[in-house]
Formats: sequence, C-alpha cells, structure tokens
Amino acid sequence: MSVAGLVCSLCGERFPVSAQYVCTECFGPLEVAYDWEAVRQRLTSEPFPCHTSSLWRYRALLPVNEIPPNDLGAGFTPLHPAERLAKEIGLEELWIKNDTVNPSYSFKDRVVALAVATAQQMGIPVVACASTGNLASALAAHAARAGLPAYLFVPADLEPEKILGAAVYGPHIIGVKGTYDDVNRLCIQIADRYGWGFVNINLRPFYAEGSKTLAFETVEQLGWDLPDHVVVPAAGGSLATKIAKGFQELLDLGLVFGERPRVSIAQAAGCAPIVRAWEAGLDHVEPVRPQTIARSLAIGNPADGVLALKTIRETGGAAAAVTDEEIIEGIRLLARTEGIFAETAGGVTVAALRKLVAQGHIRPDERTVLYITGNGYKTVSALEGQASAPPVVEPRLADFERWYATHSSAQAVELRPAGFPAASQGGVHPCPE
Repeated sequence: MSVAGLVCSLCGERFPVSAQYVCTECFGPLEVAYDWEAVRQRLTSEPFPCHTSSLWRYRALLPVNEIPPNDLGAGFTPLHPAERLAKEIGLEELWIKNDTVNPSYSFKDRVVALAVATAQQMGIPVVACASTGNLASALAAHAARAGLPAYLFVPADLEPEKILGAAVYGPHIIGVKGTYDDVNRLCIQIADRYGWGFVNINLRPFYAEGSKTLAFETVEQLGWDLPDHVVVPAAGGSLATKIAKGFQELLDLGLVFGERPRVSIAQAAGCAPIVRAWEAGLDHVEPVRPQTIARSLAIGNPADGVLALKTIRETGGAAAAVTDEEIIEGIRLLARTEGIFAETAGGVTVAALRKLVAQGHIRPDERTVLYITGNGYKTVSALEGQASAPPVVEPRLADFERWYATHSSAQAVELRPAGFPAASQGGVHPCPE
C-alpha cells in the first residue's frame, strides 16, 4: 500500500487513514500522503498499463490498491487539438481536454470513482454528497454500479435537467432551500451525526485525488511532454490545485522534465471569490453569494480557495471572471469552432481563456490546454432563446430550392444533379457498388 496517511495541506500535521477531511490542529484541509518509495516500486513492477483505457491506468499514483470490479470506466478522455478556436482567440497551439464524454458526462466521474472505491475499502455502507448537479449525477451512477445506497443533497432550485440526470439512477435526492453553501453546511452535520461517506466532505482527501488524473492524461496524450499553460474552471478550487499537484508528481518522479505548467483559473463574475482575492492581492478568500447561470461553479465559500490562490501564484498563472453574456458566447464559440457542446462551466472557461489572452496573461506562443469539464446537455435551459425556430418547407425539391436560392450564402455548396462529380479534379467518379 503506497498511502502513508493523511496530511494537513496548511500546517503539515499528519493523521492515519480515515474518513476525515479537516485538520484538528489548524482546521486546514487534509490530503493523502504517499510513501513515495513504495510508489516508485509500484511503478517499476506495475507501470502504467496501456490496456487500461481509464483513469485506473495511473493506479500506482492513486490511493486505491486495485481497480474496483464494478468500475464505470471514467477517464482517459480525448485531448483535441483546437486549431480553429486557437485562431479566433490568438493562440498558436491550443488543446482541449474533453471531459464531457465521461460516463455521467462530467469530470466528476473521476473524483467519484476514487471516493466510492475508498468507501468500499473502508466498509462504509452509505454514500452521499452535497452537489450543484454534476456530482449528484456522477455519484448516483457510480453508487448504482457498486450497489450502494446514495443520498444526494442539492439546492432546491437546481436545473430540472440535472435533477433528472441524477434521478434516473434511483438515488435518494433531497432538495435544500438556499445556496450550495447552505446545502454543504447541512451535509457536514449529517456526516458527523450518521457517519455516512460524503464523497466531498469526509471522503474529500481521497475524492480530490481523482482530479490529478487530468494532469496525468494530458501529459501522456502530449507524448509525455508538459504543456506551458492550463486554464481550469474553479468552484471549490480543488480541481486546479490537484491538476497542478499531478504535474508536480510526474516531475518529482522523473517521468517528465521541464517546468511545471502555469495554472490559470476561470470563474463566473456572479460567483468569483477566488478571482477577486487574486485581483486584490489577498491571501484569503472572502465569501460571496452566488448569482450566475454557471450553477456548477456557484460555490460562494470555496473550501480550497486559499490553496487555489497559492497554486495560481506559485505557478505564475492568473485568474479571470466573465459575465453570463460572455459565458453564453463561450459555449457557442466552442461549439461553432470545435464541435464540442459544453455546459455553462465550459462557457466560463472558454470566455476566460479569451480574456486572459487579450490581457496578456497567456502568451500566443504558449502551448495551452483548456479543461472542459461538463456536457452542454446538462444546462440546455441556459441557452433558451439563443436559437430561432428552423425554417419549414414542403417535402418537395422545388420548395427547398426556392428557399435555398433566397437564403444560401456565397459560401454555400453548389447544387448539382445527383450522381455527377464536381468540376473536374481529374475526373473522380462514384465507386461501383
């Protein structure tokens, strides 16, 4: 076993492995501490298995002994070159890490996979979470697969599509009046009273380790090379800090060489406590009351806000907040240029990328990776009124051609009789059947 225990990320106090998430000395967040010699031995005897096309190919660097037999296969999502988006924004090299295609359509499958596996190892009989939507869907799916009862606590006014996306798996869903922060406070009390495995509370140190796999995959998919700059959406702040940690672990183990990538953070202007603290030069985060369409990022009192600030500063990154109008434009821009439909958090990240480039925080020649963390079908209500009704024609060719002649653009494809090639490029003919 390569896990040595838990360690406070602020004061360094150490604790044994348990369902504990806060330091009893300074109340700082706990994270997993590894026996790095044991990790190196695992890597020697059990290198990253190419036949495992999921996050578990990196299990030597994760706090779980074996691949769970009932795993859903999260991770190892595509890394796309984004040439058209790069050109529009003014970058020479841009990549998109597309986590919209995970089992429940967000990056939360990564962290939940680790948390549920940990709960099973510890013999915890019930799993639960406080969620703004994506985590609820992920936990419901993974708990169903593992045969564990799941309790999902969400804001009572959560988007209906996210409620449905979780309810289909058969969990217990409880709506709570108030914001996510109100939900989270209630869940802390329930975790203490009932001892349930709240994946993002008392199992958080193990849960958060799943985010490192985004860094591992990025490096492997770039041919075991490091990007220069990454842009990460921020809610509680953990994702950015763990991606940075993942890059650092690969460097410390000698698996890659170079400088740790710069990490920049994206938030919605209606809930941007980390960005505001960075802009003001603060070393702490002042809570805000969320007011944004980017509900999956609407955490006004981020648990890892201080660590996120530290990550930005240590890596030489930056932070940007964008309006709801810019979020919608970001969603549309990503879909139009790269064919990826992202939820509102993705619109935040794209719009923030554009702003960071315009402000000079990201240089045009930096190899940049953009993390798109959730699927657009989770937040379709945010796009209401953004598309007009399609034209309607009679089911006759003449009617279509009348419409086409009136509405086609100069770049439209020339209409020609079926079965004939276009203007001669060497006389290409249809293949015989």
